Amino acid sequence: MKKRVLSGIQPTGSPHIGNYLGALKNWVKIQYDYDSIYCIVDLHAVTVYQDPAELRSKILELAGMLLAIGIDPKNSSLVIQSSVPEHAELAWMLTCVTPVGWLERMTQYKAKTEAQESIGDGLLQYPVLMAADILLYQANIVPVGDDQTQHLELARDIAQRFNSLYGDTFSMPETRLPAFGARIMGLDEPDKKMSKSTVAAGHAVSLLDPPDVIRKKIMRATTDSNPAVDMEAMGPGVRNLLAIYQAFTEASTDQVRADFQGLRYGDLKKRVAEAVVASLDPIQQRYREITADPAYIAKVLEEGAARVTPFARATVEKAKQAMGLYTR
Repeated sequence: MKKRVLSGIQPTGSPHIGNYLGALKNWVKIQYDYDSIYCIVDLHAVTVYQDPAELRSKILELAGMLLAIGIDPKNSSLVIQSSVPEHAELAWMLTCVTPVGWLERMTQYKAKTEAQESIGDGLLQYPVLMAADILLYQANIVPVGDDQTQHLELARDIAQRFNSLYGDTFSMPETRLPAFGARIMGLDEPDKKMSKSTVAAGHAVSLLDPPDVIRKKIMRATTDSNPAVDMEAMGPGVRNLLAIYQAFTEASTDQVRADFQGLRYGDLKKRVAEAVVASLDPIQQRYREITADPAYIAKVLEEGAARVTPFARATVEKAKQAMGLYTR
């Protein structure tokens, strides 16, 4: 029996090349090796206010993009989180066994509370909902980036606490796949990870940016004070551009060194831009074809929810029985 892998992405902002190279491209590669569940986590998105009409639009846009990059709905389950109510039901049960102190120590929670005058309780409970996402499907493997490692470790802690209180109910997820995708930084701030929440125009390349916009953004990317690529002494901006090129072309490190050593930055940026444009063009074409048929997207999402719901219900029933809650 194949191990089950679960991963999710919020339907906020526009998916960019950092999302693609850091996670989504890897989803496509591994989907035939595992029982794969890919979740559009809209319940996580509303921990901060979202315009309702825009959120609905972004959910469908993201679903179309995931299909366009190569998620195969015949093999993988593409699911909208809120379409499976067991996510929220299990989250409440897990909330009741999670000490508040565990949640207040979460790095992302502390960072976000410092940046906001007023916060909702959902922001504090965000990691518990993430734990419910994982444990609901008894996922064996959860591929995450460094910024989510603490959340995954908390999911393991919550599962262990529940099991110690109520008996063996949840399996322990592994922390990540052995090989994770490239870590892509912001074009304008190469010391910070590329983010959907950053609104600066030159920060990220969206997967739907037209070629002229992609070229313009990359040509304006931050480099360093050197006039050309120096493989032995490059700044983070140049390193980031080379990482983008290598991730899209899958060129070897030796090949990249041979091709780019001593290349002037203008020529470097042109090479990177053309690699990005060439790689995104078939994705964008496929996206236009898919989104021209909203009924197809709706069918895929409906079938995905139907496929995973029996697993979700079985887990919730098991947890309810363990806790002594009423079950039919």
